Amino acid sequence: MAASRTIFVAGAGIGGLTAALALAARRFRVVVLEKAERLEEIGAGLQLSPNASRVLLDLGLKERLSRAVTPEAVCIMSARAGSEIVRLPLGEAATERAGAPYWVVHRADLQAALAAAVRDDPDIDLRLGWQFEDAATHAKGLTIVQRSGNERHQETAMALIGADGIWSTVRHHLFPEVQPQFSGLIAWRGTIDAKQLPREYTAARVQLWMGPGAHIVAYPISGARQINIVAIVPGTWNRPGWSASGDGRELKAIFDATHWPGPARMLIGAVDTWQRWALYTMPEDVEWTSGSCALLGDAAHAMLPFAAQGAAMAIEDAAVLAKVLSENPLDTGKQVSAALKRYARLRRPRVVRVQHTARKNGRTYHLAGPLALARDLAIRAVGPKGLMARQRWIYDWRA
Repeated sequence: MAASRTIFVAGAGIGGLTAALALAARRFRVVVLEKAERLEEIGAGLQLSPNASRVLLDLGLKERLSRAVTPEAVCIMSARAGSEIVRLPLGEAATERAGAPYWVVHRADLQAALAAAVRDDPDIDLRLGWQFEDAATHAKGLTIVQRSGNERHQETAMALIGADGIWSTVRHHLFPEVQPQFSGLIAWRGTIDAKQLPREYTAARVQLWMGPGAHIVAYPISGARQINIVAIVPGTWNRPGWSASGDGRELKAIFDATHWPGPARMLIGAVDTWQRWALYTMPEDVEWTSGSCALLGDAAHAMLPFAAQGAAMAIEDAAVLAKVLSENPLDTGKQVSAALKRYARLRRPRVVRVQHTARKNGRTYHLAGPLALARDLAIRAVGPKGLMARQRWIYDWRA
């Protein structure tokens, strides 16, 4: 028989904290291990489409996410044309249709909201400064070995969830041969005080600038007091991590006046401090489960960010994982293993489709010359309604 309803979650990022809340809501006891001594900002902005925000609302996080911004539109801009080619309406009308908002939010604000809810939940034990070290299967479930400095501790649990990111320690423990793959692309990020920009550039909207070999995304965060800028460019620099400093002069040379119009270059030039991270992905055929252990979020399926669904897929994973575990008998290790396999079967087809969509979007964004002209004409022809209809399979999802 399983010793308890305790589930360990490795990683206190967006996916891990959401999983903890979703599992606790289903009456599991959850222990979250996070190797960092304190939760700090990693990354900057996130887009949370209704498929993700719906899960967060169901977990009671609306009041805690008061700094999230609901943009009025997504504006698709063409460097070739030098202007907007189509505007996709969002705002209250889109929220009403989807039953949940499209949010843009600072990653730190989302993580803080999740962490506050976790700390308020008596069924969740958040352990900062502790990291997963090992797991052993036995008749009563799993023995989880955790470490903090020179101190080691063992506890029994029914399951272990690896939500510890693309460089997952849990995944390495389960599948040591699996390695993330460098995409050949680098994301540069920076933020601007909204007061620094002309008023027409600070509207509550998401701007996507498509150009030859690169693209820019800009949108408001932190209650619209800041503008988040992300520029995606090709490169060979591939150091792991999220926050290496970058020289803005390198980026300005890529976004030159020959190929990029003034408004796009102004966004790049307005950022004083850049951080960069190499974009890695996980192979689609990676196993997600082994016995009573499972992977979630980037640990299982890190993807290119060109569908704005990386965080959303981790949030969806958390909701489905909790639902599956609550709906299946879990009296033995075999039953836990079967439930985790069901979670993976339910999630993989959708995640793979999103991965494919992200890759396709990236190729489309970076077209040049006659192909860029054909792209712009095709987008105009499809129009806002057609483009929004193509997104409904993502946005209308429910656990």
